[in-house]
Amino acid sequence: MTHTTGRRLFLELLKQEGVRVLFGNPGTTELPLMDALAGEEDIRDVLALQEALVMAMADGYARASGGIAACNVHVAPGLGNAMGMMFDAMKAGSPVLITAGQQAQGFGITEPNLYAELPPMAQHFTKYAVEARSIRDLPRLLHRAVKTALAPPTGPVFVSLPVDVMNAEGEVAIGQPSRIAARTLADPAEIAVAAGLLRGAQRPVIIAGDAVDQGRAAAELVAFAEALGAPVYLEGEATTLPFPPAHPLFRGPITRLGGWIRGLLDQHDLLFSAGADLFTLSLPPDVVPVPEGMTIVHLDPNPWELAKNYPTAACLLGEPKVTLPALTEALEAAMSGADRARRDLRMAATTAAIAADLAALHARATAEAGRTPVSPLSLMQALGEHLPAHGVVVDESISSGAGLFQFLRHVGPGGVFGNRGGGIGWGLPAAIGVQLAMPERRVVAMIGDGSAMYSIQALWTAAHEKIPVIFVIINNRAYRILKQRLSATKGAAAQRGRYVGMELDKPAISFTGMAAAMGVPAVAVSSIPKFIEALKLGLHSDHPLLIEVAIDPTFQA
Repeated sequence: MTHTTGRRLFLELLKQEGVRVLFGNPGTTELPLMDALAGEEDIRDVLALQEALVMAMADGYARASGGIAACNVHVAPGLGNAMGMMFDAMKAGSPVLITAGQQAQGFGITEPNLYAELPPMAQHFTKYAVEARSIRDLPRLLHRAVKTALAPPTGPVFVSLPVDVMNAEGEVAIGQPSRIAARTLADPAEIAVAAGLLRGAQRPVIIAGDAVDQGRAAAELVAFAEALGAPVYLEGEATTLPFPPAHPLFRGPITRLGGWIRGLLDQHDLLFSAGADLFTLSLPPDVVPVPEGMTIVHLDPNPWELAKNYPTAACLLGEPKVTLPALTEALEAAMSGADRARRDLRMAATTAAIAADLAALHARATAEAGRTPVSPLSLMQALGEHLPAHGVVVDESISSGAGLFQFLRHVGPGGVFGNRGGGIGWGLPAAIGVQLAMPERRVVAMIGDGSAMYSIQALWTAAHEKIPVIFVIINNRAYRILKQRLSATKGAAAQRGRYVGMELDKPAISFTGMAAAMGVPAVAVSSIPKFIEALKLGLHSDHPLLIEVAIDPTFQA
């Protein structure tokens, strides 16, 4: 038993759970916490200027560190501000402990300023949401919350902290952290079924997802893909690198359009999902994405994802890190000499086709490299050529990101983080969290101009904390993804060339001006050589840098 205050106990519990950075934006109900932080040397408090940024920074930190991240927001309006980024964190499975100050218990019945019940607000986008009722609740609830956040499938959790609990004093047993073992092997009988289906496939295809990267299982997926001799695509909202882009079986990401997916799967007779999303779409499809009768073998640590939308011949509930080697071994054991010969021919044809397509993509990007404004494809090629092997890309390029994954040939696992949920404004603050979690690597954030304007004040935090992120603002002066999709409908907007609510050009936004106002050095470029020059400058600096790139605003529907 220890005699302590709620505020001091809260910080000790965070440290016990491994928290060393606390992202936050304080208000009156956080004053007890801020007072305790004034005497705290082991937890770094990182101030963001709005709660959505707080949440996205913690999301980026959690995903890059592979452990728990912590953030604190301010009562009901602050939690409301954070909820869009909570949605993204939930979709990404980010283990984030979210806390919020709350008015003193009993005071709420008077409907005081900023008051609402917080757990019901948070429960929609968290695995667990609760409010502490006494100082003695704190150890049990904090340990339970962190254990839950880190248990598969991982995700955010929420604890409400009333002022009276934080100010209370008492004798408390602090307890200790607990963890649930995550390396779960799929059922051996189901592995045998899956191996038989895979052996019999003539034209298999693999789609790889976040679960592989989260489980650090890229090498295991490479071994499996080579044993099967199948091309590897990334899931439609690719936000990690579960498979090395330099590998000759790497095909790049699929799209989130049903017709495109159907066209791909019509060329194959078996789909193997390695922890991938099957399939979140952007628009209602004209055709069912999965052909009727297609054989699906799905490996995932989350039972909800298995057979969620499509009949699945083999459901492997397990972690890729331990299940993929078992499946590879079972497949190799099941294959005959004739099976291996067919596999080798299939792999040779597949790798040749992939190499030809990659060469054509590079040729197109090279041909467009002299354009002004800059070609988005050439910009991604330049990034891939000049990003060091230890570099990290935080991607929220939206409509300008074609070719990014294919061009990152020498970047390995842990080298890409993208916006899983699709709630924009994530990239700028998430890059700060990623950089804090990976101080030995350099982070380059590729951010669309529309996304940047949701969270531009994140630049102040980068300057204030001296966080050396290179922010590349891809400026096409529009919400181009919306213009593309509206144009494809061939309605009045496409016929008149008038896209209401989608232009960002009158007046033009000066990102270099905003960066300067928030203390971040900035440069505007309109050519590939100037971009490369600025990127090299940023990579050799220990301060943040913003590069505003004027890109070609045209598009194809």
